[in-house]
Amino acid sequence: MAEENVWLVAGLGNPGPGYAGNRHNVGQMALDELADQVGARFSRHRTTTMLAEGRLRPGGPKLVLIKPMSYMNTSGGPVSSAAQYFGIPPERTIVMHDDLDLPFETIRLKADGGHGGQNGVRDVIKALGTPQFLRVRIGIGRPPGRQDPADYVLKDFAAAERSRLSIVLGDAADAVQDVIDDGLTAAQQRWHAPRA
Repeated sequence: MAEENVWLVAGLGNPGPGYAGNRHNVGQMALDELADQVGARFSRHRTTTMLAEGRLRPGGPKLVLIKPMSYMNTSGGPVSSAAQYFGIPPERTIVMHDDLDLPFETIRLKADGGHGGQNGVRDVIKALGTPQFLRVRIGIGRPPGRQDPADYVLKDFAAAERSRLSIVLGDAADAVQDVIDDGLTAAQQRWHAPRA
């Protein structure tokens, strides 16, 4: 019998070392942090993803962690493929991604709704056939001055941001655990409250 408490967590980004430090890849960076927390190791999988499996704690919920091996704007196919392979429904699918509309160091959680111009999320909605999956939105802020957002997201984090990035990634990984353990509403109350 298939396990009931299995969650799919996808970190969006672009493949390859040239993109690894880009703002657009913060979803994959946060997924790496979550994998470290649960002691999971990534390897290639037939679903065109880098995939790792682990548990939040011994006997706890099982996590299937995936990084699509496609570019951001074609993330949907690998996410849908992994969801089908493991029989995980959209309501137990969590997508971690960068968000230009949130200030750096901000974490926001939501389910359902639009893509907000995030092309990876747009493609996941299309591939799953529903927007009713969970999202962990990781703020990267707006580009300074007149810099094109498309260029901005493909640049690495600035030095001042990098000094605080590990905290942001840890927060995003913690937010995933809160959603799974406590449900979306309780997790939102924690993460959307003003930070002390």
